[in-house]
Amino acid sequence: MSNLLEGTADVDGIPVVWIQPGNQDGAARIALWLPWLTGTKETAVPFLRELAGRGFTAVSFDLWQHGERGTETAEQIASRVFGDFHRHMWPILGQTTLDALRVADWAAGEFGAAGDVVAGGVSAGGDIAVALAGIDQRISRVAAIAATPDWARPGMRDIGDPLRVLPQGEADAYAQWFYDQLDPLSHLRHYAHAPAIAFECGGDDTHVGPEGAFRFRDALAKACPDAAAGVRVRVHPGIGHMEAGQNPALFQNCLAWLAEDRIRL
Repeated sequence: MSNLLEGTADVDGIPVVWIQPGNQDGAARIALWLPWLTGTKETAVPFLRELAGRGFTAVSFDLWQHGERGTETAEQIASRVFGDFHRHMWPILGQTTLDALRVADWAAGEFGAAGDVVAGGVSAGGDIAVALAGIDQRISRVAAIAATPDWARPGMRDIGDPLRVLPQGEADAYAQWFYDQLDPLSHLRHYAHAPAIAFECGGDDTHVGPEGAFRFRDALAKACPDAAAGVRVRVHPGIGHMEAGQNPALFQNCLAWLAEDRIRL
């Protein structure tokens, strides 16, 4: 896309990439978009450009222990995390959620943003965006692809072997703290401000299926009915976990949702 401005920044040690319309007029509207586990901020750049094309100042950053903030290969991260999921995944989700709060503060000041912020991401990035909406009332809309609000992920299966249920492992005190403070399904009252949340789920996703999103919506309906009314769960038949994160139609649905357009069925 033409007429876009792109740059990078260091926000208290968090490496950030941003893209905005070159003809930005007035206060910016911030969109945070986060990559999947083992991904980097660079993998988010194509969608940041799509967001900027719709008038957002679009921002991404490396998840904790990823990209410029890490020392492992993607394969090493995946092996470590799925070898002891709760102990290693919960700190990645939790610390990155807190980092997203910091980056949102920075973006609002740097780009003169006024009002609400939107957020989203793929898989773990979507998990983080949903958690962020629970602690930052500036977050008005969230779009999450192949993501879940249930950090426990019961019944999660191996991406490469859908017949194999992955062991969850045991959280240490450090990991448990993040879960106890930030897990969306355990903190329904955090969503009383009723952010609009869209889950785009693969019908054949056995790794992060749609069940967690439905549990979250149904539990919200009892705890915070107004908030539940803004949660949309869309299940796309025949799409697995990896396919969901690469499906252009799901990204376009997210773009429309964040820009408050009519969602394509």
